[in-house]
Amino acid sequence: MDKDKLNEAAELISKAEHITAFTGAGISVESGIPPFRGKNGLWSKYDPIFLSLDYFYENSTESWKLIKEIFYDFFGQALPNYAHKGLAELEKFGKLEAVITQNIDNLHQEAGSLNVIEFHGTSRILACTQCSFKYQHKEISLVNLPPICPRCGSVLKPNFIFFGEGIPQHAYLASMFEAENADLFIIIGTTGEVMPASLIPQIAKQNGAKILEINTEPSNYTHELTDVFLQGKASMIMKQLVSLLDRD
Repeated sequence: MDKDKLNEAAELISKAEHITAFTGAGISVESGIPPFRGKNGLWSKYDPIFLSLDYFYENSTESWKLIKEIFYDFFGQALPNYAHKGLAELEKFGKLEAVITQNIDNLHQEAGSLNVIEFHGTSRILACTQCSFKYQHKEISLVNLPPICPRCGSVLKPNFIFFGEGIPQHAYLASMFEAENADLFIIIGTTGEVMPASLIPQIAKQNGAKILEINTEPSNYTHELTDVFLQGKASMIMKQLVSLLDRD
C-alpha cells in the first residue's frame, strides 16, 4: 500500500468534521459473504427471481427455501471483519457520524457501530405481509416454511428490499441528510452499480464532500468522484488507517 496515499487518507479523516461511510457487498466478502454480482456472485448460482416480490407472494414456500439457505443458514454464520470493526472504532473516536450500508447482513451492528442506516433493509427482522408486525428473526422458527406470523397467521417476509419494492423512506431521508452534510465520504466495497444507492456519493460530492474510496478494484466512482483511492483488502487498509489515527 502506498504510504503517501495512506497518510493523505488519514489526514482527510483527521481534519474532517462530519464523516459518513458508505458500504456495499465488498466489505463483507472477507467475512465469507459473496457479492451478488460478478464472476463468483450469488446471481451466477441462483436465479434472482426468488427475491422478486411477485414471485414471493405466488411461491412463498419455494422463495423461503432459498432465503433460509442463503441469508440465514449461510450468511448467518458470518462474523464482522476488521473493515467493519475499524468503522466502529472511528465512531468511538468521535470521527464517524454514520454508516450507510447497502448490505442486509447486520455485520456493522455486530462490529459495534451504533448509527447504521440500512438502505436496503435487514435480514435480522421479519415482517408480516398482512398486519406488518415485526419480529427479530431469532424469535421465529424457520423449521417449517414459510414462517407464519404468530399474531395473524399470515406469511412473514424478511425486512429487506425485494425486486419490485421501494427504498424505506426513513433510510432514504437519513441517507440524503448524510450526503448533504458530510465533508468526507468513505466508500468501502461497492462498485456503484446499484441504483438508487449509487447516487448517494454523487450527491455528497455535489455538496462539497471529499471522497475516500477503499476497494479491491476501481469502481464507477474511482475516476469520476474519488479524491483518494486506496486499492486493496478493506480490513487491512482500515487497520492501517486506524493505527495512523491512533498515533495522532
